[in-house]
Amino acid sequence: MLRSMTAFASAESDSGHGTLAIELRSVNHRYLELGLRLPDELRSLEPIVRERVATRLARGKVDLGLRWKPAAADASTIAIDQDRVARLAEAAHALGAKFPEMRVEFTSLLAWPGVLLDRDTDLESLREAALAVLDAALDDMVAAREREGERLGGFLRERLDGIERLVAEVRAHLPEVRTALRARFDARLAELKQPLDPGRIEQEVVLQLQRIDVDEELDRLTAHVAEARRIFGLKEAVGRRLDFLMQEFNREANTLGSKAADPRTTKAAVELKVLIEQMREQIQNLE
Repeated sequence: MLRSMTAFASAESDSGHGTLAIELRSVNHRYLELGLRLPDELRSLEPIVRERVATRLARGKVDLGLRWKPAAADASTIAIDQDRVARLAEAAHALGAKFPEMRVEFTSLLAWPGVLLDRDTDLESLREAALAVLDAALDDMVAAREREGERLGGFLRERLDGIERLVAEVRAHLPEVRTALRARFDARLAELKQPLDPGRIEQEVVLQLQRIDVDEELDRLTAHVAEARRIFGLKEAVGRRLDFLMQEFNREANTLGSKAADPRTTKAAVELKVLIEQMREQIQNLE
């Protein structure tokens, strides 16, 4: 299946816990690289989040940001994390000798992440809600990647059609090229004053024809086109497969150019390289 590695997705949920929102951004990368930004209350979810992302996305540099805005609560439901405050006090005391003018306001202390706790917060329920939002965002991300992959697939199929057309054109004029080569060879022989061994002449003609024989290269290009179309239909990430296949395409196009015995074949080889390079550039975007 063709999926782009470049996409954006988001999901949001409002409940008794407050507002949970996730944003996902991904760009090209050789492997799956995940960057996470989670609120302190949900940091324990990091292994699960990484696992869920890896089951849905195979490649790409992915940035995931999860935000939680707790629902408004009255003063009776609020508590202070004494351990966190104690650690902050120790840090302030250690820095006090170096910065004697430093003052820490009480309101600033309360604003430090994790200092204020909501007694009514059910962390297990909050984690479940966060994972549900994550699943929704991943669904959106996969759908966005598939839409962009389908667009790229149309581009790639057009280039494959172009490669098939060029291969057919080269095949069509090969008999004419061989005939012209034999005619030029015979003309040069006629200019020679000394008689030559007919068997040796025939061997030389066969050798020259073998040097310009591109049937094998054309057959391989045709096979590569069929393989690319087969890969397009696989139910897995195919970017790496197609990237390798582009190397094989390019090898045959180079050999075709080196064996070219007339301007039409040379031109076809150049056009093939252009189409292959266009495909290769777009395949770099595929998962």
